Amino acid sequence: MPADYHMHTPLCNHAVGEPEEYARRALEAGLGEIGFSDHTPMPTTYDPDWRMTIAQLPEYVEKVLRCRRAFPELSIKLGLESDFHPGTEEFVREVIGRVPFDYVIGSIHYLGDWGFDNPEKAHLFEGRDVYPIYEQYYGLVEGLARTRMFDILGHPDVIKKFGHRPSRDYEALELRALDAVAGAGMALDINTSGLRRPAKEIYPSLRILKAARARDIGITFGSDAHEPARVGDAFDRAVALAREAGYTHSRRYVARRFERVPLA
Repeated sequence: MPADYHMHTPLCNHAVGEPEEYARRALEAGLGEIGFSDHTPMPTTYDPDWRMTIAQLPEYVEKVLRCRRAFPELSIKLGLESDFHPGTEEFVREVIGRVPFDYVIGSIHYLGDWGFDNPEKAHLFEGRDVYPIYEQYYGLVEGLARTRMFDILGHPDVIKKFGHRPSRDYEALELRALDAVAGAGMALDINTSGLRRPAKEIYPSLRILKAARARDIGITFGSDAHEPARVGDAFDRAVALAREAGYTHSRRYVARRFERVPLA
């Protein structure tokens, strides 16, 4: 099984289970490597209920290191999932620079002040032309890549989470975003949590993965687990999707550098 690089801890305020419970589940699932990537601290006015505070960052690091010591038979990476939101780049850059992370996932959860992936805000899709929403989202993906701050693009097409898709073709938006990701040397997070959402699809789609493979963009895998039982969730389907797109290797990170490893 490939490494699960997208997992959370209770410090994000919407996950349960200590890191040791996630590690134990990883061994049960046959994983040899995992990585924790909890939500980065952000300025106090940005989404404070869904992430650790800056004062909790050392606690997060110690939780992961403690888990690493407790499970020497398992490779455990220290990662971070950082939001890209225009105007917060320097704050995030400073946070990332505080700790020797193994990798940093860059994700988009907001369009302006709209937390579009929040179920409580999903009704704001209704009755709207979805194409401009996708256009704004993929424009932000391009901006995220241009910062060169991140190693992996988190849940690349999460904009489809609640099943809303434009009535006209939007492939050009995806391709422009992928060109920016390729230029930044980033990987894509093949994230199985989309199977548990109304979209009922892995993030990203096969179409995106095929285009990413053509651009030599690397991949990692993530369950986006917010509870131990989800570690490695549906990774057999994720690997099959990657193979269908033409991938034979994924990336493994350490100290923000990667090596290519064959898919099982």
